[in-house]
Amino acid sequence: MKPFRIATVGCVLGSAALLVACAAGPAYVKPTLDLPSTWQLDAPWRAAQPSDSLAKGAWWERFNDPDLSALEQKAMQANQTLAAAVARLEQSRALVASSAASMFPQVNLGTKISDLRISANRPLTNYSSPNRSTIQTDYSSILSVSYEADLWGRVQSQVDGATATAEQVAADLENTKLILGSDVAVNYFNLRALDVELDVLARSIALQNSSLELANHRRNSGTASGLDVAQQQALLDTTLTQVDILKRQRALFEHALATLTGTPAPQFQLPPRAVTMLLPVVPIGIPSDVLERRPDVASAERAMAAANAQVGVAKAAFFPSVIFGPTYGNDSTRISTLFSAPSLLWSVGVSATQTLFDGGRINANVLFSKAGYDITVANYRRTVLTAMQEVEDGLSSVSALDRAIAQAQRAIESNRRVMEIAKARYEGGVSNYQDMITAQQSQLNSERLATQLLGQRQLASVFLIKALGGDWPGARNDR
Repeated sequence: MKPFRIATVGCVLGSAALLVACAAGPAYVKPTLDLPSTWQLDAPWRAAQPSDSLAKGAWWERFNDPDLSALEQKAMQANQTLAAAVARLEQSRALVASSAASMFPQVNLGTKISDLRISANRPLTNYSSPNRSTIQTDYSSILSVSYEADLWGRVQSQVDGATATAEQVAADLENTKLILGSDVAVNYFNLRALDVELDVLARSIALQNSSLELANHRRNSGTASGLDVAQQQALLDTTLTQVDILKRQRALFEHALATLTGTPAPQFQLPPRAVTMLLPVVPIGIPSDVLERRPDVASAERAMAAANAQVGVAKAAFFPSVIFGPTYGNDSTRISTLFSAPSLLWSVGVSATQTLFDGGRINANVLFSKAGYDITVANYRRTVLTAMQEVEDGLSSVSALDRAIAQAQRAIESNRRVMEIAKARYEGGVSNYQDMITAQQSQLNSERLATQLLGQRQLASVFLIKALGGDWPGARNDR
Protein backbone atom coordinates (compact mmCIF):
# COMPACT_ATOMS: atom_id res chain seq x y z
CA MET A 1 0.00 0.00 0.00
CA LYS A 2 1.37 3.40 -0.93
CA PRO A 3 2.29 5.84 1.88
CA PHE A 4 -0.35 8.43 0.96
CA ARG A 5 -3.07 5.75 1.07
CA ILE A 6 -1.93 4.67 4.50
CA ALA A 7 -2.02 8.27 5.62
CA THR A 8 -5.53 8.69 4.23
CA VAL A 9 -6.86 5.67 6.10
CA GLY A 10 -5.11 6.87 9.26
CA CYS A 11 -6.77 10.27 8.98
CA VAL A 12 -10.18 8.68 8.60
CA LEU A 13 -9.69 6.46 11.65
CA GLY A 14 -8.23 9.29 13.69
CA SER A 15 -11.15 11.57 12.92
CA ALA A 16 -13.53 8.77 13.79
CA ALA A 17 -11.89 8.27 17.17
CA LEU A 18 -12.31 11.96 17.99
CA LEU A 19 -16.05 11.76 17.31
CA VAL A 20 -16.80 8.56 19.25
CA ALA A 21 -17.48 10.34 22.52
CA CYS A 22 -19.97 12.65 20.82
CA ALA A 23 -21.81 9.84 19.07
CA ALA A 24 -22.26 7.36 21.90
CA GLY A 25 -25.89 6.64 22.82
CA PRO A 26 -27.33 8.04 26.08
CA ALA A 27 -26.61 5.99 29.20
CA TYR A 28 -29.74 4.31 30.54
CA VAL A 29 -30.73 5.45 34.04
CA LYS A 30 -33.76 3.88 35.72
CA PRO A 31 -36.21 6.60 36.85
CA THR A 32 -36.59 7.14 40.59
CA LEU A 33 -40.00 6.78 42.20
CA ASP A 34 -41.43 8.27 45.38
CA LEU A 35 -42.79 5.16 47.12
CA PRO A 36 -44.44 4.81 50.53
CA SER A 37 -42.44 3.01 53.20
CA THR A 38 -45.31 0.81 54.44
CA TRP A 39 -48.76 -0.46 53.48
CA GLN A 40 -51.95 0.48 55.29
CA LEU A 41 -52.28 -2.80 57.18
CA ASP A 42 -54.88 -4.26 59.48
CA ALA A 43 -54.14 -7.18 61.79
CA PRO A 44 -53.18 -10.00 61.35
CA TRP A 45 -51.00 -9.09 58.34
CA ARG A 46 -47.27 -9.71 58.66
CA ALA A 47 -44.35 -8.47 56.60
CA ALA A 48 -42.42 -10.87 54.37
CA GLN A 49 -38.84 -10.75 53.14
CA PRO A 50 -39.09 -11.63 49.45
CA SER A 51 -36.23 -11.73 46.98
CA ASP A 52 -36.68 -11.62 43.25
CA SER A 53 -33.73 -14.00 42.82
CA LEU A 54 -35.85 -16.76 44.37
CA ALA A 55 -38.43 -18.70 42.39
CA LYS A 56 -42.01 -17.54 42.89
CA GLY A 57 -43.22 -21.12 42.99
CA ALA A 58 -46.69 -22.52 42.49
CA TRP A 59 -48.61 -19.95 44.53
CA TRP A 60 -51.89 -21.79 44.07
CA GLU A 61 -50.62 -24.56 46.35
CA ARG A 62 -51.24 -22.20 49.28
CA PHE A 63 -54.92 -23.09 48.92
CA ASN A 64 -54.21 -26.82 49.50
CA ASP A 65 -56.72 -27.90 46.84
CA PRO A 66 -55.64 -30.88 44.67
CA ASP A 67 -58.20 -30.09 41.97
CA LEU A 68 -56.97 -26.51 41.65
CA SER A 69 -53.32 -27.62 41.52
CA ALA A 70 -54.13 -30.16 38.77
CA LEU A 71 -55.97 -27.52 36.71
CA GLU A 72 -53.13 -25.03 37.11
CA GLN A 73 -50.52 -27.55 35.98
CA LYS A 74 -52.62 -28.49 32.96
CA ALA A 75 -53.11 -24.83 32.05
CA MET A 76 -49.36 -24.16 32.25
CA GLN A 77 -48.79 -27.03 29.82
CA ALA A 78 -51.68 -26.70 27.35
CA ASN A 79 -52.90 -23.09 27.35
CA GLN A 80 -52.53 -21.61 23.86
CA THR A 81 -52.09 -18.01 24.99
CA LEU A 82 -49.12 -19.14 27.05
CA ALA A 83 -47.77 -21.15 24.10
CA ALA A 84 -47.86 -18.00 21.95
CA ALA A 85 -46.02 -16.04 24.67
CA VAL A 86 -43.30 -18.72 24.77
CA ALA A 87 -42.92 -18.49 20.99
CA ARG A 88 -42.62 -14.69 21.19
CA LEU A 89 -39.80 -15.11 23.68
CA GLU A 90 -37.98 -17.44 21.27
CA GLN A 91 -38.42 -14.82 18.54
CA SER A 92 -36.98 -12.06 20.70
CA ARG A 93 -33.97 -14.16 21.66
CA ALA A 94 -33.34 -14.88 17.99
CA LEU A 95 -33.40 -11.14 17.30
CA VAL A 96 -30.78 -10.61 20.00
CA ALA A 97 -28.53 -13.17 18.31
CA SER A 98 -29.15 -11.50 14.94
CA SER A 99 -28.28 -8.05 16.32
CA ALA A 100 -25.17 -9.34 18.10
CA ALA A 101 -23.95 -10.84 14.83
CA SER A 102 -23.56 -7.31 13.47
CA MET A 103 -20.67 -6.82 15.89
CA PHE A 104 -18.56 -9.25 13.84
CA PRO A 105 -17.34 -9.21 10.23
CA GLN A 106 -19.43 -10.84 7.54
CA VAL A 107 -17.42 -13.23 5.38
CA ASN A 108 -18.76 -14.35 1.98
CA LEU A 109 -17.39 -16.83 -0.51
CA GLY A 110 -18.58 -16.65 -4.09
CA THR A 111 -17.79 -18.60 -7.24
CA LYS A 112 -18.82 -17.97 -10.81
CA ILE A 113 -18.56 -19.86 -14.07
CA SER A 114 -19.91 -18.05 -17.13
CA ASP A 115 -19.67 -17.88 -20.90
CA LEU A 116 -20.03 -14.42 -22.40
CA ARG A 117 -20.51 -13.61 -26.10
CA ILE A 118 -19.32 -10.13 -27.02
CA SER A 119 -21.29 -8.40 -29.77
CA ALA A 120 -19.50 -7.55 -33.03
CA ASN A 121 -21.68 -4.45 -33.32
CA ARG A 122 -20.87 -2.99 -29.92
CA PRO A 123 -19.75 0.67 -29.73
CA LEU A 124 -16.11 1.15 -30.60
CA THR A 125 -13.61 2.17 -27.95
CA ASN A 126 -10.82 2.58 -30.51
CA TYR A 127 -11.53 3.29 -34.19
CA SER A 128 -8.29 1.62 -35.22
CA SER A 129 -9.32 -1.68 -33.63
CA PRO A 130 -12.05 -3.60 -35.46
CA ASN A 131 -14.86 -5.23 -33.53
CA ARG A 132 -15.19 -8.97 -33.55
CA SER A 133 -17.73 -11.24 -31.96
CA THR A 134 -16.02 -13.45 -29.42
CA ILE A 135 -17.05 -15.85 -26.71
CA GLN A 136 -15.19 -15.66 -23.41
CA THR A 137 -15.28 -18.11 -20.55
CA ASP A 138 -14.84 -16.69 -17.05
CA TYR A 139 -13.94 -18.69 -13.93
CA SER A 140 -13.77 -16.73 -10.68
CA SER A 141 -13.57 -17.37 -6.96
CA ILE A 142 -13.93 -14.42 -4.56
CA LEU A 143 -13.59 -14.27 -0.77
CA SER A 144 -15.00 -10.99 0.55
CA VAL A 145 -15.19 -9.50 4.04
CA SER A 146 -17.47 -6.66 5.12
CA TYR A 147 -17.24 -5.05 8.53
CA GLU A 148 -18.88 -1.90 9.80
CA ALA A 149 -16.75 -0.18 12.43
CA ASP A 150 -19.13 0.66 15.25
CA LEU A 151 -17.46 3.98 15.96
CA TRP A 152 -20.65 5.77 16.95
CA GLY A 153 -22.30 3.03 18.99
CA ARG A 154 -25.12 2.36 16.50
CA VAL A 155 -24.65 -1.41 16.42
CA GLN A 156 -24.11 -1.61 20.17
CA SER A 157 -27.29 0.39 20.73
CA GLN A 158 -29.17 -2.04 18.50
CA VAL A 159 -27.82 -4.96 20.52
CA ASP A 160 -28.71 -3.23 23.79
CA GLY A 161 -32.21 -2.52 22.51
CA ALA A 162 -32.76 -6.09 21.32
CA THR A 163 -31.48 -7.44 24.64
CA ALA A 164 -33.79 -5.16 26.63
CA THR A 165 -36.70 -6.14 24.40
CA ALA A 166 -35.97 -9.83 24.96
CA GLU A 167 -35.92 -9.23 28.70
CA GLN A 168 -39.21 -7.36 28.37
CA VAL A 169 -40.76 -10.29 26.49
CA ALA A 170 -39.47 -12.65 29.18
CA ALA A 171 -41.19 -10.49 31.81
CA ASP A 172 -44.33 -10.50 29.67
CA LEU A 173 -44.19 -14.30 29.65
CA GLU A 174 -44.04 -14.37 33.44
CA ASN A 175 -46.93 -11.91 33.55
CA THR A 176 -48.90 -14.16 31.19
CA LYS A 177 -48.28 -17.09 33.53
CA LEU A 178 -49.39 -15.02 36.51
CA ILE A 179 -52.56 -13.85 34.77
CA LEU A 180 -53.30 -17.37 33.50
CA GLY A 181 -52.88 -18.85 36.96
CA SER A 182 -55.13 -16.14 38.40
CA ASP A 183 -57.80 -16.71 35.76
CA VAL A 184 -57.82 -20.44 36.47
CA ALA A 185 -58.06 -19.85 40.22
CA VAL A 186 -60.81 -17.23 39.85
CA ASN A 187 -62.97 -19.46 37.67
CA TYR A 188 -62.29 -22.48 39.90
CA PHE A 189 -63.21 -20.71 43.13
CA ASN A 190 -66.32 -19.22 41.54
CA LEU A 191 -67.32 -22.73 40.50
CA ARG A 192 -66.59 -24.23 43.93
CA ALA A 193 -68.46 -21.38 45.66
CA LEU A 194 -71.49 -22.32 43.57
CA ASP A 195 -71.01 -25.97 44.56
CA VAL A 196 -71.11 -24.97 48.22
CA GLU A 197 -74.11 -22.73 47.60
CA LEU A 198 -75.89 -25.56 45.77
CA ASP A 199 -75.15 -27.77 48.76
CA VAL A 200 -76.74 -25.15 51.01
CA LEU A 201 -79.80 -25.10 48.74
CA ALA A 202 -79.96 -28.90 48.78
CA ARG A 203 -80.03 -28.93 52.57
CA SER A 204 -82.59 -26.12 52.58
CA ILE A 205 -84.75 -28.03 50.12
CA ALA A 206 -84.65 -31.07 52.41
CA LEU A 207 -85.68 -28.87 55.34
CA GLN A 208 -88.43 -27.24 53.30
CA ASN A 209 -89.74 -30.63 52.19
CA SER A 210 -89.85 -31.68 55.83
CA SER A 211 -91.74 -28.51 56.70
CA LEU A 212 -94.14 -29.15 53.81
CA GLU A 213 -94.86 -32.60 55.20
CA LEU A 214 -95.51 -31.03 58.61
CA ALA A 215 -97.89 -28.47 57.09
CA ASN A 216 -99.76 -31.21 55.18
CA HIS A 217 -99.99 -33.31 58.32
CA ARG A 218 -101.41 -30.42 60.36
CA ARG A 219 -103.88 -29.56 57.59
CA ASN A 220 -105.06 -33.19 57.39
CA SER A 221 -105.47 -33.24 61.18
CA GLY A 222 -107.47 -30.02 61.05
CA THR A 223 -105.03 -27.91 63.05
CA ALA A 224 -103.81 -25.85 60.07
CA SER A 225 -105.28 -24.33 56.93
CA GLY A 226 -104.44 -24.87 53.28
CA LEU A 227 -102.74 -21.49 53.30
CA ASP A 228 -99.87 -22.94 55.34
CA VAL A 229 -99.35 -25.66 52.74
CA ALA A 230 -99.52 -23.20 49.84
CA GLN A 231 -97.00 -20.86 51.46
CA GLN A 232 -94.55 -23.68 52.10
CA GLN A 233 -94.97 -25.03 48.56
CA ALA A 234 -94.29 -21.56 47.12
CA LEU A 235 -91.10 -21.29 49.17
CA LEU A 236 -89.96 -24.72 47.97
CA ASP A 237 -90.66 -23.89 44.31
CA THR A 238 -88.69 -20.64 44.59
CA THR A 239 -85.70 -22.49 46.05
CA LEU A 240 -85.83 -25.12 43.28
CA THR A 241 -85.79 -22.33 40.68
CA GLN A 242 -82.63 -20.89 42.23
CA VAL A 243 -80.95 -24.30 41.87
CA ASP A 244 -81.37 -24.20 38.08
CA ILE A 245 -80.01 -20.65 37.92
CA LEU A 246 -76.91 -21.59 39.91
CA LYS A 247 -76.32 -24.69 37.76
CA ARG A 248 -76.32 -22.51 34.66
CA GLN A 249 -73.73 -20.17 36.22
CA ARG A 250 -71.63 -23.18 37.22
CA ALA A 251 -71.63 -24.47 33.64
CA LEU A 252 -70.20 -21.15 32.39
CA PHE A 253 -67.29 -21.33 34.82
CA GLU A 254 -66.69 -24.96 33.88
CA HIS A 255 -66.53 -24.04 30.18
CA ALA A 256 -64.07 -21.22 30.95
CA LEU A 257 -61.81 -23.66 32.81
CA ALA A 258 -61.91 -25.98 29.80
CA THR A 259 -60.62 -23.25 27.49
CA LEU A 260 -57.96 -22.10 29.96
CA THR A 261 -56.61 -25.66 30.25
CA GLY A 262 -56.57 -26.22 26.48
CA THR A 263 -59.49 -28.67 26.50
CA PRO A 264 -62.59 -28.57 24.25
CA ALA A 265 -65.55 -27.58 26.41
CA PRO A 266 -67.68 -30.65 25.49
CA GLN A 267 -64.87 -32.93 26.72
CA PHE A 268 -64.32 -31.19 30.07
CA GLN A 269 -66.11 -31.99 33.32
CA LEU A 270 -65.36 -31.06 36.91
CA PRO A 271 -67.61 -33.05 39.28
CA PRO A 272 -69.44 -30.97 41.92
CA ARG A 273 -67.78 -30.94 45.32
CA ALA A 274 -68.65 -28.88 48.37
CA VAL A 275 -65.09 -28.08 49.44
CA THR A 276 -64.02 -26.50 52.69
CA MET A 277 -62.57 -23.17 51.61
CA LEU A 278 -59.20 -22.51 53.24
CA LEU A 279 -58.12 -18.92 53.72
CA PRO A 280 -54.36 -18.65 53.10
CA VAL A 281 -52.05 -16.22 54.82
CA VAL A 282 -50.45 -14.12 52.09
CA PRO A 283 -47.07 -12.73 53.21
CA ILE A 284 -46.42 -9.20 52.04
CA GLY A 285 -43.38 -6.98 52.04
CA ILE A 286 -42.72 -3.27 51.85
CA PRO A 287 -44.13 -1.44 48.79
CA SER A 288 -40.77 -1.40 46.98
CA ASP A 289 -40.87 -5.24 46.92
CA VAL A 290 -43.69 -5.03 44.39
CA LEU A 291 -41.30 -3.37 41.94
CA GLU A 292 -38.98 -6.38 42.21
CA ARG A 293 -41.65 -9.07 41.97
CA ARG A 294 -44.37 -7.90 39.58
CA PRO A 295 -43.55 -8.99 36.02
CA ASP A 296 -45.61 -6.19 34.46
CA VAL A 297 -43.48 -3.63 36.32
CA ALA A 298 -40.33 -5.41 35.14
CA SER A 299 -41.67 -5.41 31.58
CA ALA A 300 -42.38 -1.67 31.71
CA GLU A 301 -38.87 -1.01 33.04
CA ARG A 302 -37.24 -3.07 30.28
CA ALA A 303 -39.35 -1.21 27.71
CA MET A 304 -37.68 2.00 28.92
CA ALA A 305 -34.23 0.48 28.42
CA ALA A 306 -35.16 -0.62 24.88
CA ALA A 307 -36.52 2.84 24.03
CA ASN A 308 -33.37 4.47 25.42
CA ALA A 309 -31.25 2.29 23.13
CA GLN A 310 -33.31 3.43 20.14
CA VAL A 311 -32.32 7.03 20.94
CA GLY A 312 -28.68 5.94 20.56
CA VAL A 313 -29.42 4.31 17.20
CA ALA A 314 -31.13 7.47 15.95
CA LYS A 315 -28.28 9.73 17.10
CA ALA A 316 -25.66 7.55 15.40
CA ALA A 317 -27.20 8.49 12.02
CA PHE A 318 -25.68 11.98 12.40
CA PHE A 319 -22.21 10.46 11.90
CA PRO A 320 -20.65 8.72 8.92
CA SER A 321 -20.87 4.99 8.45
CA VAL A 322 -17.43 3.43 8.07
CA ILE A 323 -17.18 0.05 6.35
CA PHE A 324 -14.11 -2.06 5.74
CA GLY A 325 -14.42 -4.32 2.72
CA PRO A 326 -11.33 -6.35 1.72
CA THR A 327 -11.65 -8.98 -1.02
CA TYR A 328 -9.37 -11.77 -2.21
CA GLY A 329 -9.86 -14.13 -5.12
CA ASN A 330 -8.93 -15.52 -8.49
CA ASP A 331 -10.18 -14.86 -12.00
CA SER A 332 -9.24 -16.70 -15.20
CA THR A 333 -10.60 -17.71 -18.57
CA ARG A 334 -9.48 -21.29 -17.96
CA ILE A 335 -10.10 -23.39 -14.94
CA SER A 336 -6.61 -24.90 -15.17
CA THR A 337 -5.04 -21.47 -14.48
CA LEU A 338 -7.66 -20.25 -12.01
CA PHE A 339 -5.41 -20.68 -8.97
CA SER A 340 -2.15 -19.64 -10.58
CA ALA A 341 -0.33 -16.49 -9.50
CA PRO A 342 -1.29 -14.36 -12.53
CA SER A 343 -5.00 -15.05 -11.81
CA LEU A 344 -4.82 -13.57 -8.31
CA LEU A 345 -6.90 -10.47 -7.55
CA TRP A 346 -7.46 -8.55 -4.33
CA SER A 347 -8.63 -5.25 -2.95
CA VAL A 348 -8.52 -3.56 0.43
CA GLY A 349 -10.01 -0.30 1.49
CA VAL A 350 -12.42 1.59 3.66
CA SER A 351 -15.51 3.53 2.68
CA ALA A 352 -17.17 6.28 4.67
CA THR A 353 -20.59 7.79 3.95
CA GLN A 354 -21.78 11.00 5.60
CA THR A 355 -25.21 12.49 5.11
CA LEU A 356 -24.84 16.19 4.25
CA PHE A 357 -28.49 17.17 3.84
CA ASP A 358 -31.66 15.20 4.50
CA GLY A 359 -34.23 17.91 5.16
CA GLY A 360 -34.20 17.24 8.92
CA ARG A 361 -35.05 13.53 8.68
CA ILE A 362 -32.34 12.36 11.10
CA ASN A 363 -33.17 15.05 13.65
CA ALA A 364 -36.86 14.14 13.40
CA ASN A 365 -35.99 10.49 14.04
CA VAL A 366 -34.03 11.50 17.15
CA LEU A 367 -36.96 13.57 18.44
CA PHE A 368 -39.29 10.67 17.68
CA SER A 369 -37.06 8.25 19.64
CA LYS A 370 -36.82 10.62 22.59
CA ALA A 371 -40.60 11.02 22.67
CA GLY A 372 -40.90 7.24 22.55
CA TYR A 373 -38.65 7.00 25.58
CA ASP A 374 -40.77 9.57 27.43
CA ILE A 375 -43.84 7.44 26.67
CA THR A 376 -42.21 4.38 28.24
CA VAL A 377 -41.26 6.40 31.33
CA ALA A 378 -44.87 7.52 31.75
CA ASN A 379 -46.10 3.94 31.22
CA TYR A 380 -43.64 2.70 33.83
CA ARG A 381 -44.80 5.21 36.41
CA ARG A 382 -48.44 4.40 35.63
CA THR A 383 -47.77 0.67 36.00
CA VAL A 384 -46.14 1.23 39.39
CA LEU A 385 -49.04 3.39 40.61
CA THR A 386 -51.51 0.74 39.43
CA ALA A 387 -49.52 -1.90 41.28
CA MET A 388 -49.65 0.13 44.49
CA GLN A 389 -53.41 0.59 44.07
CA GLU A 390 -54.05 -3.11 43.44
CA VAL A 391 -52.13 -4.20 46.53
CA GLU A 392 -53.95 -1.70 48.73
CA ASP A 393 -57.28 -2.79 47.21
CA GLY A 394 -56.42 -6.41 47.95
CA LEU A 395 -55.39 -5.71 51.54
CA SER A 396 -58.51 -3.70 52.34
CA SER A 397 -60.79 -6.23 50.60
CA VAL A 398 -59.38 -9.21 52.49
CA SER A 399 -59.60 -7.43 55.84
CA ALA A 400 -63.18 -6.29 55.23
CA LEU A 401 -64.27 -9.74 54.02
CA ASP A 402 -62.71 -11.43 57.06
CA ARG A 403 -64.82 -9.26 59.32
CA ALA A 404 -67.93 -9.84 57.20
CA ILE A 405 -67.42 -13.63 57.25
CA ALA A 406 -67.16 -13.65 61.04
CA GLN A 407 -70.36 -11.62 61.29
CA ALA A 408 -72.12 -13.89 58.78
CA GLN A 409 -71.29 -16.96 60.87
CA ARG A 410 -72.87 -15.29 63.89
CA ALA A 411 -75.94 -14.47 61.76
CA ILE A 412 -76.26 -18.15 60.79
CA GLU A 413 -76.28 -19.24 64.42
CA SER A 414 -78.85 -16.57 65.28
CA ASN A 415 -81.14 -17.60 62.43
CA ARG A 416 -80.89 -21.25 63.43
CA ARG A 417 -82.13 -20.37 66.90
CA VAL A 418 -84.92 -18.29 65.38
CA MET A 419 -85.88 -21.26 63.19
CA GLU A 420 -85.99 -23.63 66.14
CA ILE A 421 -88.12 -21.22 68.16
CA ALA A 422 -90.50 -20.54 65.25
CA LYS A 423 -90.95 -24.25 64.61
CA ALA A 424 -91.62 -25.00 68.26
CA ARG A 425 -94.14 -22.12 68.52
CA TYR A 426 -95.91 -23.27 65.36
CA GLU A 427 -96.10 -26.88 66.49
CA GLY A 428 -97.47 -25.67 69.83
CA GLY A 429 -100.09 -23.54 68.09
CA VAL A 430 -98.72 -20.31 69.53
CA SER A 431 -97.83 -18.61 66.21
CA ASN A 432 -98.94 -18.80 62.58
CA TYR A 433 -97.07 -20.43 59.71
CA GLN A 434 -95.83 -17.09 58.37
CA ASP A 435 -93.28 -17.02 61.19
CA MET A 436 -92.00 -20.43 60.02
CA ILE A 437 -91.72 -19.22 56.42
CA THR A 438 -89.85 -16.08 57.46
CA ALA A 439 -87.47 -18.04 59.67
CA GLN A 440 -86.70 -20.56 56.91
CA GLN A 441 -86.06 -17.83 54.37
CA SER A 442 -83.81 -15.92 56.78
CA GLN A 443 -81.79 -19.05 57.55
CA LEU A 444 -81.36 -19.85 53.86
CA ASN A 445 -80.35 -16.27 53.04
CA SER A 446 -77.78 -16.13 55.86
CA GLU A 447 -76.17 -19.43 54.83
CA ARG A 448 -76.02 -18.40 51.18
CA LEU A 449 -74.54 -15.04 52.12
CA ALA A 450 -71.84 -16.71 54.21
CA THR A 451 -71.02 -19.02 51.30
CA GLN A 452 -70.81 -16.11 48.87
CA LEU A 453 -68.55 -14.18 51.25
CA LEU A 454 -66.21 -17.15 51.54
CA GLY A 455 -66.03 -17.32 47.75
CA GLN A 456 -65.27 -13.61 47.55
CA ARG A 457 -62.60 -14.05 50.21
CA GLN A 458 -60.91 -16.71 48.10
CA LEU A 459 -61.03 -14.44 45.08
CA ALA A 460 -59.61 -11.57 47.12
CA SER A 461 -56.68 -13.79 48.12
CA VAL A 462 -56.03 -14.63 44.48
CA PHE A 463 -56.14 -10.95 43.48
CA LEU A 464 -53.81 -10.01 46.32
CA ILE A 465 -51.26 -12.70 45.38
CA LYS A 466 -51.46 -11.50 41.77
CA ALA A 467 -51.04 -7.87 42.87
CA LEU A 468 -47.93 -8.82 44.85
CA GLY A 469 -46.42 -10.50 41.78
CA GLY A 470 -46.80 -14.14 42.81
CA ASP A 471 -45.82 -16.34 45.69
CA TRP A 472 -42.66 -16.66 47.77
CA PRO A 473 -41.04 -19.93 48.83
CA GLY A 474 -41.72 -20.98 52.39
CA ALA A 475 -44.16 -22.76 54.61
CA ARG A 476 -47.78 -22.98 53.56
CA ASN A 477 -49.65 -21.47 56.50
CA ASP A 478 -53.41 -21.17 56.44
CA ARG A 479 -55.86 -19.63 58.80
